[in-house]
Amino acid sequence: MVSNQLGFKRLYRRQFNTLLGLASLGLALTFSGCSSKTVETAPTSGTVSMPNEIRVGYQIIPNAELLAKSQGLVEENLPGVKISWIQYSSGGDVNKAMADGEIDLGLAGSVPVSTGVATELPYQVYFIHDIIGDNEALAVKTDSGIVRFEDLKGKKIAVPFGSTTHFSLLSSLKQNGIEPGQLEIIDMAPDQILSAWQKGEIDGSFVWHPTLGKMLEDNGIVLVSAKQLADEGIITADLAVVHQNFASQYPEAMSKYVEALDKAVTLYRSDPKAASEAISSELGLTPEQSLMAMDELVWLSAEDQASAKYLGTPNQVGALAKVLRESAEFMVTQGAIEQAPDLETYNKAIYSAAVNSASK
Repeated sequence: MVSNQLGFKRLYRRQFNTLLGLASLGLALTFSGCSSKTVETAPTSGTVSMPNEIRVGYQIIPNAELLAKSQGLVEENLPGVKISWIQYSSGGDVNKAMADGEIDLGLAGSVPVSTGVATELPYQVYFIHDIIGDNEALAVKTDSGIVRFEDLKGKKIAVPFGSTTHFSLLSSLKQNGIEPGQLEIIDMAPDQILSAWQKGEIDGSFVWHPTLGKMLEDNGIVLVSAKQLADEGIITADLAVVHQNFASQYPEAMSKYVEALDKAVTLYRSDPKAASEAISSELGLTPEQSLMAMDELVWLSAEDQASAKYLGTPNQVGALAKVLRESAEFMVTQGAIEQAPDLETYNKAIYSAAVNSASK
């Protein structure tokens, strides 16, 4: 497992030679989001305006947000506010939903977030859901004849385009001297991947749990994991993003939302068995399988994230901004995006107020 002390400095040092599907979305940057109506609450010190509704674009990933959802921690922390949970299959889908004004908060991998900022999506990173380890891997069928990377040539490998696993797949191919054109790389959502796997339509996929676990149980083996790639300097993460207008209009709601996520992190750290039992129905796995998947990710508390290695403070932006900018510069060299914004743009894309508030 990647250590909690591991920084982001070595992220994305490897190259890849294909376009990320995200860059071709043609995102419309007008956003109708942020509920226009507000509910007035009366805390001990004055009156604070809260949104009537928070629309959360989440993914089925065994992290603090899914645990908080299963336990009703967000609703508990934000009484009187409707929490609408909207499920998406990939970071590319979340980016598009944010651009279309469908959500206020969303979860996307570090790769699509880096591209999202470069393509002027009006959002900011407010929380790191997890640093990815063995939770993402390239699984192949045991009867596919694939035992090494050289054997991938001519095979059909599925992956959600524009995701962290897409980046990891292409990076691992580059590491092993294989051109993407030497195999058939197919764009599929996780549910489509599992169906194609079960029907024998693909030879493998770089994907995450719970799809990954179901593939491994069905005649699958791991060729390489995100943890192994992280050991080579290719680190990926799942990030939480908020529309800029929402964050500026409802800072108290953001702090309370992050407090709920931090409670989930504490629950997992203090009682992993209870946490796995709570999240298992969301994942569609047994508690034992859920715990295994949860342990394959690095869960960071709000206090961890308020450090200089991650989000930092409102007065001193953390290292994540620089990493995202370097990622964008790298993607420019590969033709995935036209240009990378300057570091100041990425500094502005970090919203650290909520993690700092929650860590006090």
